[in-house]
Order: sequence, then C-alpha cells, then structure tokens
Amino acid sequence: MFTLKVDDEIELALVQPSFAGQYLKIVNEQRDYLAQWLAWPPHADSEAFFQRFITQSLHDYADGKSLVCAMMYRGELVGNISFNAINLSLKKVELGYWLSSRAQGNGIVTRSVGRLIECAFNELGMEKVQLCVATENTASRNVAERLGFSLEGIITRNENLNGRVVDHAVYGLLRS
Repeated sequence: MFTLKVDDEIELALVQPSFAGQYLKIVNEQRDYLAQWLAWPPHADSEAFFQRFITQSLHDYADGKSLVCAMMYRGELVGNISFNAINLSLKKVELGYWLSSRAQGNGIVTRSVGRLIECAFNELGMEKVQLCVATENTASRNVAERLGFSLEGIITRNENLNGRVVDHAVYGLLRS
C-alpha cells in the first residue's frame, strides 16, 4: 500500500477497500456536518457506495488521473485528501479534502495539504496546485491562505450543495 508520511502524527494512505467501513462510520455520524460543504454525503448510505468510490479512485490512480488518500491521524482514519485531477499537459493538480469534525483543530489538513504540495512540485513536477472552496467555507479558505495560496477569483453559482447554490473561491499556488 502506498503511504506518504506527513509527520509523526499524520500519514496519507492510498485508499483501499478496507477503508469503506471507516468512511461510512464517519459519514453516518456526521452526515449533516459534511453535507454543508460536500454534495455526496446524502448519497453515501452504504459500504457499497464507498467500495465503488475506492474502486474508481484506484482505477484513476492507475491511469495517472488522480491520487486519493485517507488522512490517518495517530493511526485512525479521520478524513480524505486528494489530487482530484492531475493534468499533465498543464502541469497542474486540483486539490480537495474533507475532515471529520472530531479531528479538527489539530492542524491535520494544513499539514496534509502542505505535504501534498511538496509531492506535487517535487515528485510529480507540477507547476501549479489549485484549490476551489465554497466562499463561505472560512476554515478551508484559511488553510489556503495559511499555506501561501493566492485568491485567483470567485466563480459565482458554481455548485449545488444539496439544494444550496454556492460560489467558489479559486486559489492557486505556483511552484515559482
């Protein structure tokens, strides 16, 4: 199994079928919380949902299209982080993540995103890391700003989050 060590507390592990039950447990406990910023939690109602997600993620990883990892904090699965899209011709990756509310406040996302930035620039040879977040999602916007991303613009009416249409802030970080 592919893993990427972030530090002594955090490891990013390529998704695998055995994670399906752990993902389902988090979503069952925190569906409403996660659905504030993610479209899929209302539909994630079984381990089969996550098995399909993991299978597709592994196929896309094998094809060089994405990299989807579980965030492991002190050995426990607490969320997900990914290069949702890897664009080799543009030398750009699009980053996304979600974290259990119980694990927040420990710097897990900031440290994990920082490690994936290093991976994008130093191991994959990318020139840009991009992050799109709902404009009202101040926690995610703070992560981007803390790590030196620049706000490139706002895309209005960009996503329907379970009946609530939101704008997205687009952040970019260039290798240079």
